[in-house]
Amino acid sequence: MQDEIKKSLQVLHEGGTLIYPTDTVWGIGCDATNYLAVDKIHRIKRRYGTKSLIVLIDSFDSLALYVKNVPEITFDLLQSINNPVTIIYSNARNLAPNVIAKDGTIAIRIVKEKFCNSLISQFGRPIVSTSANFTSEPTPTLFNQISEELKSQVDYVVSYNQDSFILSKPSTIIRLFENGLYSIIRE
Repeated sequence: MQDEIKKSLQVLHEGGTLIYPTDTVWGIGCDATNYLAVDKIHRIKRRYGTKSLIVLIDSFDSLALYVKNVPEITFDLLQSINNPVTIIYSNARNLAPNVIAKDGTIAIRIVKEKFCNSLISQFGRPIVSTSANFTSEPTPTLFNQISEELKSQVDYVVSYNQDSFILSKPSTIIRLFENGLYSIIRE
């Protein structure tokens, strides 16, 4: 696993893109603070200003670096849900402008999966996560469902955990407002 993290870190530091395992489905990712890398993700996905990307971080402590005002309920909310949860926050900061939604919000998930968490921790910056498929195509739940065309467009494909047959699903998505109220977007 550490060898794959090392290779992935090199790609991320060079502003590259990769396909990698997350705590949900296989993702396409890059440095979430690098405008050109994020732009490349949009081009690979064939996504032109339609849908925001998710940002992955390694710990709750990192959250305040990327969200100006973290609502007090956040920690309790994260602790109350057992599945991976992505929360949409207001007042994003310290991220590439093209990863932040037009209304200033950002979708962030704190990952617990070993590979992904270690990668982010060692990289020292958040990474983008979007499902490893072209826009409007089905989300692959297994590595072998990712198209060869898509694989050929990224700079690196992580080999760790490719033969896992655990069916994954996208995360729960919650929109959290600054006043502590929230709404569930996707269960």
